[in-house]
Parts: sequence; C-alpha cells; structure tokens
Amino acid sequence: MPRLFIYHIEGALKPKNEADILTAQFKIMEKRLWYIITWPSAILTVLFAIWLLVLMPDWLIQPWMHLKLFFVLLLLLYHLKMHKMVLQFQRNEINYSSMYMRIWNEGATLFLFAIVFLVVLKDSLHWITGVLGLLGLGVVLFLGIKLYKKTRKE
Repeated sequence: MPRLFIYHIEGALKPKNEADILTAQFKIMEKRLWYIITWPSAILTVLFAIWLLVLMPDWLIQPWMHLKLFFVLLLLLYHLKMHKMVLQFQRNEINYSSMYMRIWNEGATLFLFAIVFLVVLKDSLHWITGVLGLLGLGVVLFLGIKLYKKTRKE
C-alpha cells in the first residue's frame, strides 16, 4: 500500500493533465487493494490467530507469545493508520512526502521480521540480541532508502 502511495504522491507532482490521469488510476488501485485484498486478509488473519490460540491455549503463558502479540498489536495499529491514509488519499489529501512513505513502508517489514523471528526462535534467542538485530535491520533499511534516494537524484 505505501508503495502505491509513493507512486500516487509522485504522480500528483507531474504536469496537470498527466497528474489527473495518474491520480484517478492510483485511487482506483488503492481502493481495490485496500478493500478487496488487505482488509479481508487482515480479518482472516486475526480470526485464524484467535482460532489457533483457542486450540493451543498453552502458548498464551509463554513469554515469547506475549512479545509476539505485542508486535501483532503494533502491526494492527499500523494497519489502522494505513486505513486513515487510504481515506486521505481517496479525498486527494496528500500530506506526506514520497520519502516519508518509503520509510513508512519499512515499518511493516520490521514488525513482520520481529513476529516471524519470535515464532521461529522462541526462547533460544536472548532478548537483547533480538532487540539489537531488530535495530540493526531498521538501520540497514533506512540506509537503503537513503542510498536509493541518492542514486535516484543522480
């Protein structure tokens, strides 16, 4: 979704005729992606997660699951913020730069990385190592965005 927002933002900066065509197309694509794919996927994911926890209630007492559920909550909050952004873009209220959206795009990557590694490694990884790894990934992603911006300007 943020990738489409980047294109939408950059398309709106084109000459008026081109911007009007691009903006109309991006709004259609954003609306379809959000309401036909993203929301149903989020709802199904939450329902299946609840079902799994009902089937495996012992997982709820394990510390790694508490941390995982915290990151899932952050991901759900990210999703709700994205919903607000979708509504803004549909109203042609572009309040973000393409650079901001590039950084925002990596937020979900960090959450998903943390969630998957918590499930795979569970208690075999010390929490300090996990936090350092997550921060390291964040720095690498940010540096990648900066490098992309620099090479794009050249």
